[in-house]
Amino acid sequence: MVALAVVLGIGRFAFTPLLPLMLHGGGLDIRHGGWLASFNYAGYFVGAITCAALRVEPARMVRTGLALTALLTLAMGLTSQFWLWAIVRFAAGAVSAWTFVFASQWGLRRLAELDAHGWSGVIYAGPGAGIVATGLFVSVAGGWGARAGWLGFGLAATLLSALVWRVFVAEPAKAPGVGMSGAAPAASHAASPTRRADAVYLVLLYAIPGFGYIITATFLPVIARHALPGTAWPDLFWPMFGAALIVGALGAARLPHHWDNRTLLAVCYVLQAAGVASGIVWPTAAGFSIGSMLIGLPFTAITLFAMREARRLRGDQAAGLMGYATAAYGVGQIVGPLVAAPIAVHTGSFSLALWLAAGALLLGALAWVAVARARPKVVRERQPH
Repeated sequence: MVALAVVLGIGRFAFTPLLPLMLHGGGLDIRHGGWLASFNYAGYFVGAITCAALRVEPARMVRTGLALTALLTLAMGLTSQFWLWAIVRFAAGAVSAWTFVFASQWGLRRLAELDAHGWSGVIYAGPGAGIVATGLFVSVAGGWGARAGWLGFGLAATLLSALVWRVFVAEPAKAPGVGMSGAAPAASHAASPTRRADAVYLVLLYAIPGFGYIITATFLPVIARHALPGTAWPDLFWPMFGAALIVGALGAARLPHHWDNRTLLAVCYVLQAAGVASGIVWPTAAGFSIGSMLIGLPFTAITLFAMREARRLRGDQAAGLMGYATAAYGVGQIVGPLVAAPIAVHTGSFSLALWLAAGALLLGALAWVAVARARPKVVRERQPH
């Protein structure tokens, strides 16, 4: 949880509450802010797509990711040149993808050994905890400016990384071809043509929420400040998103483990679509509050269900599929800001881009329902450990 709070809550998403300060400071405009966001998501994509090729022990990768995240966050506060910011945000994106995938693999495997699947929600509550902390910090100390914010977050990332550093130790070696708890060899999870097709559907459809949420997640404080000028509310919507994320992650992990992940993903997509639309049709404090919570509630639940589906299909060798799915998600994240920023500049509003995002999420939900109905899950299929 702490590792994901650092690499995602700080390494990736601290940019969102700090963006208005960067815009206000005169070093950035909305178009270049969109470019910086897309550089980060492009790095996330590259990091995710290369996960399958990495032959690194998961615990070592997590340690490396924590250290690099702290350094890159500090670097954002030590320069004011756009091209350096772009390089740093790209690198931070790649590091966050590597660390996320390998931390997921490490954590889910440990919980499988303990037969404690319900605790997976604690792992995926990490990004929400980081988002709440960064959002509230900027709300209280925003007057210090963006540079102080980046340096403060870099220091926090360093301290938190030191706190959990010794937890990530190398895993004991296993006998070749034996999965956890005596499960079948991992190769059997990859051999079936049906499983290959299901893996393709997972990768393609997991791209949609990347596009669907990212416009709001990148520009929420900017959108809210424009709609509610002169109030304190805009600084609170991002922490609300993070708090809802924590609740959703913990709640999702308690759902019956035999429920079909694809159907659960469809429900999550609908919730996020409603959240995106809420801020458009009801641009008030209440509307943005409801929207923030509806987008945040299923945010890491979507990740949890997708990673579970990857493990259902590939067992202990799921890191590659997790990486490809995360890369597809990254493609959606890259496209989102690149679409939204020019539309906002041209129309003076993010409404059209947000409607496109909500529509994409609804189409994705329908696609998951269609896949689940056309390719029913075997009821008595053993859950891989």
